[in-house]
Formats: sequence, structure tokens, C-alpha cells
Amino acid sequence: MNDIAGPARDALAWAHGARFVASAARLDQLPAPGLPEIAFVGRSNAGKSTAINTLAQHKRLAFASRTPGRTQLINLFALGPRDAPDALLADLPGYGYAAVARTAKRAWQEVMADYLAQRPSLAGIVLLVDSRHGLTQLDQQLLEFVAPRVGTGEVRLLLLLTKADKLSRREAQAALAQTQQALGAYATDQADIGVTLFSALTREGLEDVALALRQWVEQP
Repeated sequence: MNDIAGPARDALAWAHGARFVASAARLDQLPAPGLPEIAFVGRSNAGKSTAINTLAQHKRLAFASRTPGRTQLINLFALGPRDAPDALLADLPGYGYAAVARTAKRAWQEVMADYLAQRPSLAGIVLLVDSRHGLTQLDQQLLEFVAPRVGTGEVRLLLLLTKADKLSRREAQAALAQTQQALGAYATDQADIGVTLFSALTREGLEDVALALRQWVEQP
């Protein structure tokens, strides 16, 4: 890590300190709002848990199941000094996995929607999208759902195009351009929206993610 520039090195060190705080099946089971919260959300096979584990440099911090759709809770992780955390990372249930029972899927996705729409301490959303497939209809629906809070600048948005190592350089750049164009529909003068290629395998985009999240916390 010695060859990483100072701000990126500091941001990565900050993210590496992530540790588990609580799990909740309902909003009223979460800690009282206070510290800024950064929510990770995406389809069940988009690599969300793997991205969190890579960012935190911890193999099992977020549960990466071989069966997509098993994580049905909001899991919170503290960031910053152990004696004085300055942010929380929220791992939200994945969406779009057809094999999950309809009633269970509806229940936890309603909780996720309530969190994204109502949680007052939500500072930013990291939406993970498989770079090989681009924005799906469900991803578009989620973007439209959070657009009111993102458009006013109340909540920041970073879209990660995951599994970028599986694309050629030309394919990766095309995926990035297409996604940037699609996100233009949600851009306003107040909106803070970013997109970056990401690979847990090659660590592409890792510094960019850490820097963005750290900036969200330092510049509310």
C-alpha cells in the first residue's frame, strides 16, 4: 500500500476498520439515527457482499452466499476509529432473485424501500450492477425510487459496475459510457452521482470507492 497516494491510503485504512454493529429485520430494530449511513444495494448476484468484503479487507464481514437472496436483513458495520466511529455502512438485502418465496421477498424489500426513503441519517447509496449486463429493469426502478432524495442532494449516489475483470477494455469502456448516459436522466444541479468500474479480483476501482465514501462522510 506504500505506493498509494496519501488520500487514497487514508481512505482505504478508514474502510479497512469496518466491523459489525447490528442486524435488523425492521427499521425500528436499527440503532437510532445519528452517524451518516452509506447503503450498499443491488441485485442478489451483483457481487455486493464481495465488494464490501474487499473494501473492508475482510473475507467474511458481509455474508457472500452461494445462494443469492439468502441475506434478508439490514446489516450495519461501523467505520472509523473503534472508540469514535464516524459512519455506518448498511448492507441491504439483495433484490431480484426469483427463487425466494414471494411473501418473504415482499416483506424484506418493503423494509429496504422504507430504509432508502425514510432513514434520516442516510448519506449515500452505492448501487452495484453487474458490468456484463448493465442496468436492469429492477435497477432502473431502484434509481427512480431514490431519485427524489438524490436529486435534491440529500443523498449521494455511486454506481459500481462490478466484475469488470470479466470484460475486455473496449467492453468495459462501453459499459461505463452507457451507464453514464443512463444516469444523466437523474442528474440535477444538486445531485452528486458517480459511476466507476469495479473488480474485487483485480481491485480496480477500489481506491475510487474508498475516496468517495470518505468524502461523503467528511463533507456532509
